[in-house]
This record gives sequence, C-alpha cells and structure tokens, in this order.
Amino acid sequence: MPYAMNSKGRRWLSQPQQWRADVLLLLVALIWGSTFVLVKRAVAQYPVYAFLFLRFALATGVLLVLFGRHLQRLSPSMLLAGVAIGLFLFGGYAFQTVGLQYTSASNAGFITGLSVVIVPMLSTVLLRRMPEPQALLGVVLATVGLALLTMGKDLRPSHGDLIVLGCAFCYALHISAVSRFAPQTDALALTLVQVAVVAVLSGAASLAVGEWPRAIPAHIFLAAAFTGVLATALAFAIQNAVQARTTATHTALIFTTEPVFAALFGFLLAGESLAAWGWVGCGLILLGMLLAELRLTIGSSLIQGLSRSAHLSAKPAATASLAPHSSTCDLQEEEERRP
Repeated sequence: MPYAMNSKGRRWLSQPQQWRADVLLLLVALIWGSTFVLVKRAVAQYPVYAFLFLRFALATGVLLVLFGRHLQRLSPSMLLAGVAIGLFLFGGYAFQTVGLQYTSASNAGFITGLSVVIVPMLSTVLLRRMPEPQALLGVVLATVGLALLTMGKDLRPSHGDLIVLGCAFCYALHISAVSRFAPQTDALALTLVQVAVVAVLSGAASLAVGEWPRAIPAHIFLAAAFTGVLATALAFAIQNAVQARTTATHTALIFTTEPVFAALFGFLLAGESLAAWGWVGCGLILLGMLLAELRLTIGSSLIQGLSRSAHLSAKPAATASLAPHSSTCDLQEEEERRP
C-alpha cells in the first residue's frame, strides 16, 4: 500500500513519498529564507501593511484562479477554521515585517525559527500529541543553535528581535492549527481561505493606520509578486498539502533550515555576516534536524533504548523487533495513537 491510515483518518506517506515531501518542505524553507532581505528592503521604502496587502492580494488572486473550485469542498466549520488559521498567519507576518525594520534579515530569520521549539509544546497541549524522543532531542539542539545565532555578545536581543519573537509564536500556532485541521478538509481550499484572510486584515490595518499609498513603484510590485506567488501561494499550498499527512513537529524541524537560508541570502545579497558562534549555531540547527529525521546518532538510540529498557529486560527474545529501525511512517503512527 502506498499509504498507511491511522485511527484518526490521516493517510501517512510511504518512505519514498516521505522523502519527496521533505524535499518539498525544504524548498519552502529555502524560498522563505530568500525573502527576508527582499522584504526588509521593500518595507524600508514602502508601508508595511500596504506591502503585506499587495503581497497577499496577489497570492489570493493566483490561488483563486488555480484552485478556486476547491472552495465548494469546505464545510462551514472548516471555513471558520481557515479564518482562525489566517489570523495566526497574519499575526506572524505582521510581527515579522514590522520587526524587520529594526533588526537584520539574519536575526529575523533565526528568531522566526524559534517556532520549532514552540510547536512540540503546542502539539502536546493543544493536540494531545507527544513528540517522539528523538524529535525532542533534535529540538534541544536546534534551540541551542538558535540561541547562538540570535543573541549578541551581551546576550540581549534588540527591540526588533523581541517584535519578531511574537512572529515565532504566531507561526507555531499556525503550524499546529494546520496540522489539526488540514487532514479533515481540502488542503488547497484551506490555504486559499487563510491567505485571503491575511490580505483582508492587511488592507484593513493599512487603512486604519493611514498608510495607504497612491503609487506602487515597479521594484516594490516585483518584490510583492515574488513573495506573493512563490513564497505565499506556492509555499503554503505545498505546506498544507504535505502537512495533511505528517506531524506538526516533523514540519517544524524541517523549517529550522529557514534561518540558515536567511543567513546565507543575507550574506550573499546584503553583506550581512555572522560571528564564529553564529556559524556553530547553524551547524547545530542542521544537526538537530538530521538527528530528529534520520536518527543517525547514538544519542537518539540511547533515548529510545532507555525508554524501552523495561520491555527489553522482561522479553530478551524480542530485542531485535524493538530495535529503533522503524520507518518515519511507523513512528508517526505510534505518535498519533498516543492519547
């Protein structure tokens, strides 16, 4: 069978399909990482909420043309869920875009990545879904890496850093909410609703603060088109479709590469540089993701072995069958079966 079905109706991807899905999520992280410098330059010359409206209005138009027919598949309850997810998404982009005016593109990318630490906790509290031990170990490494990347010599974040921290919380809520509702409805329709909500709220915010400009410079329109079509319409369509068959923690761990890409593009496009400990942080983020996804380190095996030691000692003949060799789909099914 190409898919495994869990008790909650979520179809899991087979191992080859899981790898392809992971590559798509990695592509989304790369696209998002590439936009930090672009957005920072745009909002330095154009009002924040007006730019967000232009970006998400273009994204909504593209999604309507391509997937508008999917809206008829949404039930009233799922429509309301899409609106709620859109609120989280608007909060994330509002905090991030405002914060970019007061901090570097690299720092904004790294702090946004803190959502990887918040998501497992939200999944535990809101979704009653305990992350796998190796995923938690990966989160610890990613947290240390993000701290090294974000904090300065005095270990104090800037005003802009604190604003972007609000973005991380909103993105964590967004990932958790998508993981909760995407398996229950049409993922593309859900994407369209939440993107449209961000466009409406951005337009309302722009009017409320009186920052609606009359003219749109060509370079601002191009920046909005790139971020709207690739980083919004395409990226969120991929995220919602893939997340319907995987967990919030799995998605968040792959998204830890976004700040690494943000640092890379910040260096290439804006001349931003990192200190030595910053690059160490990049390495820890990647190691945390690889540890959680591939389980190639001794630490992961030790954690799983300790958690099962009682069973192994009681049933020595079963040692081979309990060894940590399960596929990603098996681990996800085990995770979903927990109360």
